[in-house]
Amino acid sequence: MEGLPLAQTEGLFRQIGRISWFDMRVFTTAFVILALIAFFAVAWYARPRLQERVPNSLANVIIISLVIVFLLLAATTLAFTWEVINSGISLVTDFGVDYDTTVRVGSTAVVLAASYIVAGVIRQGIQRVVRGRDAFSKHQTQVMVRVAQVCVYVVGFTAVLSLWEVDITGLLVGAGFLGIVVGMAARQTLGSLLAGFMLMFARPFEIGDWVIIEEEEGIVTDISIVNTRIQTFDGEYVMIPNDIVGGSTIINRSRKGRLRLEVDVGVDYEADVERAGAVAKEVMREPDDVLAVPSPQVVTKELGDSAVVLGLRFWIDKPSARRKWRAKTTVINAVKEAFDREGIKIPFPQRELSGREEMGGFRVAERERAREFGATADGGATDGGTTDDGPTDGHVNDGGPGSDDGGDER
Repeated sequence: MEGLPLAQTEGLFRQIGRISWFDMRVFTTAFVILALIAFFAVAWYARPRLQERVPNSLANVIIISLVIVFLLLAATTLAFTWEVINSGISLVTDFGVDYDTTVRVGSTAVVLAASYIVAGVIRQGIQRVVRGRDAFSKHQTQVMVRVAQVCVYVVGFTAVLSLWEVDITGLLVGAGFLGIVVGMAARQTLGSLLAGFMLMFARPFEIGDWVIIEEEEGIVTDISIVNTRIQTFDGEYVMIPNDIVGGSTIINRSRKGRLRLEVDVGVDYEADVERAGAVAKEVMREPDDVLAVPSPQVVTKELGDSAVVLGLRFWIDKPSARRKWRAKTTVINAVKEAFDREGIKIPFPQRELSGREEMGGFRVAERERAREFGATADGGATDGGTTDDGPTDGHVNDGGPGSDDGGDER
């Protein structure tokens, strides 16, 4: 005030004295509100830059702590300004806040903040360790992060209970009984949950893989903690519980990124099998869907009823049902055209009938004819026939010696 004349100084104090106590309250309230707005703007602007220098969890805790402290200061200032409370003693008297409670509340806030910071640091540490390593998938990394964070939060929650002198023995006993009851009532659901957890860690397949589980074949569209969803090639969606998935044989046709297919073709027995195999092998190299490495192969599988069966084996990449059937169709059509062009016959099913030749020729027709016409005119019968007097030896009975009528005719 050295530079101001005495008259001006007295005028300034006189104007300040004219300001009523109510106007001062309004001015203070407006100032606090403007300060809050400015603080939130600075915090919003500084948060991304702070996260670039320190871990995200630590940056969040710093920002949140500053916000809480500033809000408490603003609330306390407004409370004193509008005479809601007169002093700290009045605050203790009105709300029953003692020293021990204040320490416990502060310690609880510190423990929770520390748990949050440690969980965030662990998450970033795990992600930094597994980054660029093919041994861990994204889902496996997420599972490890969640397990570590749950362990940290459990320790923090236990510490908070200890600060408030809560006996956790009864809580643990009650949780044990509750776990038994829930486990008995929902053992299948819990089994699916545990199996889903193991699947998320073991990861025998990924979303988009072509798999066969039990009798279901299709593309994996979703993997949850309870079930796995597959879209079949007929457009149907199949929900398979994870406990069934975990106890079943899983065939993953997409895991290696390539798949071997096989087509059987038969060639005539009179054809040159080696030449037919060479022609088929050469033809299989032409389609774009067939990989050059590993190279196509032709193997002789068996001697069938009507043909020599050849197995045409070839590989495709990025396996899918569409690529599989497209490659098979292309190979079958190409081999058929090549065999027709080279004169290699693909035979129809054939059967060769033959009979056994007896001594003296086939006598089946003669016997059937004898049975049909019966005995001869003179009372005899054909070979193997019978007469009224009994069986014969196959010759006509002419009354000669040894006949049934007693001897020579006189």
